[in-house]
Amino acid sequence: MTFEELKLNKQLLNAVAESGYKEPTEIQAKAIPQILAGHDILGIAQTGTGKTAAYLLPLIYKLKFAQGQHPRAIILVPTRELALQIGEELRRLSKYTDLRFAVLYGGSGTKLQIEAVQKGIDIVLGTPGRIIELYLSGELILKTINTFVLDEADRMMDMGFMPQIRKLLEVLPRKRQNLLFSATMPPKVITLSEEFLEFPMRIEVTPQATTAKTVDQVLYHVPNLKTKINLLQYLLNKEDEFTRVIVFVRTKKHADNIYKFIKRKVEDEVRVIHANKSQNSRINAIEAFRQGKIRVLVATDVAARGIDISMVSHVINFDVPLLYEEYVHRIGRTGRANQSGKAIMFANEAEILHVKKIEKLIRMALPVEPIPDEVEIAQTEFEEQQAINREIDNIRKKENPDFQGAFHEKKRGKSRAFKKRR
Repeated sequence: MTFEELKLNKQLLNAVAESGYKEPTEIQAKAIPQILAGHDILGIAQTGTGKTAAYLLPLIYKLKFAQGQHPRAIILVPTRELALQIGEELRRLSKYTDLRFAVLYGGSGTKLQIEAVQKGIDIVLGTPGRIIELYLSGELILKTINTFVLDEADRMMDMGFMPQIRKLLEVLPRKRQNLLFSATMPPKVITLSEEFLEFPMRIEVTPQATTAKTVDQVLYHVPNLKTKINLLQYLLNKEDEFTRVIVFVRTKKHADNIYKFIKRKVEDEVRVIHANKSQNSRINAIEAFRQGKIRVLVATDVAARGIDISMVSHVINFDVPLLYEEYVHRIGRTGRANQSGKAIMFANEAEILHVKKIEKLIRMALPVEPIPDEVEIAQTEFEEQQAINREIDNIRKKENPDFQGAFHEKKRGKSRAFKKRR
């Protein structure tokens, strides 16, 4: 199929060609005709499949030209990084129209955003908190909305945005078209979709939580933090192979520590992004990474969905994500737009239990590779081993409420042995 066959107008076709799109992706080919026909959509597509353009192109086509003072479409996303990324794509695709839009997100002042809204807009794009804030202050009028788009719905649920989404749904006009897109379909997203989608067309281009076919995945069993660091250093020293790398970690503190280590040990530019970094710092880091000025970007999951950069050669999961759907989104940062990529996971004894659940979610076993001989396998310190044991106990207690912990099991085992000897 070609974009011409989707019956888009000349302005959009020109913008699509200049954006480098050759032919529609599967989600675009299936979703665009249904959206143009006015159906509510429940779209399930993994990251990197072109779903943003799948709803932006028909949205731009239907709005056609600038009209009135208040927005006619609203696009809701979970993070400011994603809002900025979609804003750039919206700018490219609406290049040959006079449509106006504003990108609204927290973490920065409201003055410039309010000024953009006051000039008159056709599309409002942003995060739930800031959009509600400007609505309650009277600066943003939503009574003319006729299309509502909820992107990255599963991430929205993970971040606790359900109350804000419900508040917005209460004030939006009842007569509107609704488009919901998600990479995975956990129960919370199903519940939300049932609340506001009316007889939706379900478009599932791949089974939910399927990882991209263009991404090779590998798992290393790594006993402790020091060995993880040694393995990371070994891999990053292979500069010809690891040309553009995102290292995902679980916490802000961990991100800062890994960043400092890489900066000290590996001869290359590196940046770090997480929730405590300023908006400008995060934007500048992502832009430097996009332009190839830095080779390594260390990030928490706050950035897992806001980085749309081609030619990312590797994603390294230094820590295993505890929200298992995040694994799909993390590794979706590589292998984008039919490029090949590699995703690497480090997992200690406790994290392996989480890996098993991730494997169940993605319906495949991760290939295991041995730690290279050149990498020093450090001794696990007593405190770290205790923390690993506690995490194993916690996981098993969640699975089996009657489980009383490894210490209790050992004690009971010794008691049985003593009784046998008697």
